[in-house]
Amino acid sequence: MSINIITLSEKMTGELDRAVVQKAMTGFLSDNAMRAKFVGAGTVLIPDVEFSGLGDYCRDGGFAQGSINVANTVYELAMDRGRSFLLDAQDCDESGIPGLAGHVMGEFVRTKVIPEMDAYVLSKLGRIARESQQTVTGDPGTEAYAMFTEACNRIYNSLGYDEELVAFINGTVWAGFQRSPEISRFIAVNDFKQGGADIKVRSINGVPLIPAPDSRMKTAFIFYDGRTEGLPDQTAGGFVPDPQAENIGMLVMPKRAASLVKKTEKIRIFDPDKNQQADAWKFDYRLYYDLIVKESLRPGIVAYIY
Repeated sequence: MSINIITLSEKMTGELDRAVVQKAMTGFLSDNAMRAKFVGAGTVLIPDVEFSGLGDYCRDGGFAQGSINVANTVYELAMDRGRSFLLDAQDCDESGIPGLAGHVMGEFVRTKVIPEMDAYVLSKLGRIARESQQTVTGDPGTEAYAMFTEACNRIYNSLGYDEELVAFINGTVWAGFQRSPEISRFIAVNDFKQGGADIKVRSINGVPLIPAPDSRMKTAFIFYDGRTEGLPDQTAGGFVPDPQAENIGMLVMPKRAASLVKKTEKIRIFDPDKNQQADAWKFDYRLYYDLIVKESLRPGIVAYIY
């Protein structure tokens, strides 16, 4: 592989990786850096530290002896996804491949990778709220603000009032927010940091609101393998809602509660002379990722599920 192809591969990998972080609705969770160490393609070690609590100081005996326990927890990243694409050599010459390849792969990330990653992350968070019985009820058409403040107050009461919260909302709840007279008095526009970029978002009482398409706000999805033919035909790849899935109308959580751990393998690019399959450029894209939720912060994930 020539030096030019290697440089193009590295450049595209970096640009697409930034796009995933900055454009995905859940991309800010990548900013929650964890001291993680990859020990294989899809295995990561994360250190867990436990301390003894405070004890009484004794003027004769001094300090009560405590302990620090450090253990590495092994996590297997659940999502190992990829695709290979062919771009016919006649569609562009070598001088034009960087621009065309960047456009094609950029569209792939925007239309296929980002929606799938959002759907997986949001569904996992929704299931955690459901399993922990951390849910709110009500009619979002008339009680959207009350449901939102209840969710926030439950988190504050559990974890403290200094938590920085964020809220994902689907179209139904967003419509209820827009009709709510209370919200119109409290809504503001603030900066929100994501992947090193500052974006503008609406917020209520300092809590950023991130509207998400209904198609990504489900409690479960089926992720097609891209290979299996039959019923259903999975060869198209991608994902669809699980028939048994519930809708997630609102999901409120501390911004630091979870970390999106991902490992983007370098995009491999083969020119037509190296490609044994066809007279075409070949692009291999692979992404390992998973959402790791801190056990101590699980009680802070609250949802409206219907």
